This record gives sequence, C-alpha cells and structure tokens, in this order.
Amino acid sequence: MVNAQHHLIDHLGIERLLSVAGGSMGGMQALQWVASYPERVRSAIVIAAALKHSSQQIAFSEVGRQAVMADPDWRGGNYYGISQPRRGLALARMIGHITYMSDKSMELKFSRKLKDNRFSFSFRSDFEVEGYLQYMGDSFVKRFDANSYLYITKAMDYFDLSHGNMIPDGKILDTRFLVIAFKSDWLYPSYQSKDIVHLLKKRHIDVTYCEIESSYGHDAFLLEVVEESHLIKHFLAKTYSIINDEPTYNTIGS
Repeated sequence: MVNAQHHLIDHLGIERLLSVAGGSMGGMQALQWVASYPERVRSAIVIAAALKHSSQQIAFSEVGRQAVMADPDWRGGNYYGISQPRRGLALARMIGHITYMSDKSMELKFSRKLKDNRFSFSFRSDFEVEGYLQYMGDSFVKRFDANSYLYITKAMDYFDLSHGNMIPDGKILDTRFLVIAFKSDWLYPSYQSKDIVHLLKKRHIDVTYCEIESSYGHDAFLLEVVEESHLIKHFLAKTYSIINDEPTYNTIGS
C-alpha cells in the first residue's frame, strides 16, 4: 500500500511530505512510510494504531475471514460475475463493528431497547442492537469487496514494525511524531500506542503522545474530530515552524 503511495508522489513530483497521517490501518501505513522512506517524510501522525497486531487482534481478523470463506458464494474467491458472498461478508462486518465500539457507547446507544416493545420468542431480531448490526452488515456489502476484505485484514496481521523493524540500529531519523490514543479503545488499546512512543523515545526521536478521553471505543478516531483537529493543527504548525526555512512540503493522509 505504501509503495503504491510512494509511486504516486513520485509521479506527482513531490519530493518530501510535511506529514503522513492516518488512523487504525492508516496509522500503520504512516508508520510504514517512516520505516520505508524516512527521507521523504518530515512528520507522522499515528492515531489508534499499533506496531503489530496482538494475538487477540489477529483472532478477530481470522473470525471475520472465516465468516467470508464459509459462505458458499465465496467459491474460493472466484465469485466475480456470479454473486458476492454477501452473508459471510455481512457477518464479518458485524463482528468487526462490535470491536469498534465500547461497552459504554453500546449501552448509551442501545441498552436493551426492543424493536417492537416485546419479545418475539423466535430467532428474529428483537433488540435494537441486533437490527443495527444487521444494517451495518448489509450496508457494508454494497460498497466493499469480499476478497479485498480478506487481503486487507491479512496485510494488517502481517504488519510488524516492532523491535528494530522500524528503525534499524545505527539509523538516524529526524521525523517528528504525534501519537494519539483513546482511553475506551479496546481494539487498539492505548498500551499499543505507548509501545510506539517508547520505541521512539529510546531512539531519541521527537514524539508527542496524547490520550483522549472518549466513550466511543475504536470509532473515536473517526468521531472525536474537534479534539483531534486541535492537536493536529498545533503539531503541524510546530513542525512547519521548525522547517520553515526548507522547501515547501506536502501532506498525505492514509
């Protein structure tokens, strides 16, 4: 993914980026930019991400992949022109969406509200949270490809910039970092962001860490726009003030 982005900025004639920024998988791409092309990046903004997936994160990815591949319509990935594995992909999305929210945000949004104010005593959806998850799954299959889902989740599981994979011994890095985490994010918990900060500080790299109080869970990186914008605005202003005597930079988001 980052290699493709690198080819793009070459094509556009951009020599160096003021910043690369991203949340979740985008945060991993921001880290990979620095690992692969440090000379092209002046700063990186990493939001709700990790140096590598934990076994729990890999487990959630695998359950989603198995849901897709268990759908008879997947046909070993050869479903194009026939029918997309809609049920499997919708189920994968439902599983994933649960991990994006926090217990508190789900309780505030749904609690135990019933759709029809009574139990059906059947296996149809009685609770509003059930209907919501089904809606999210059905919406997802209209705009996403099942094989793309499989490859993207696998790429995230393979991603590993821990230890010396990001900054080899003897390598000097002048990239500035802003690392943002959210207290209620249990999919990418704040300790993983702190691992990034710890690795950078050991190498004496300029890094700022901010942990935002939010009830949204992992979804917070998409929803806490005001707080994030405030932090990013000041970080970019400081970065630009440091290099204001250098050539014009550009910003790319992931």
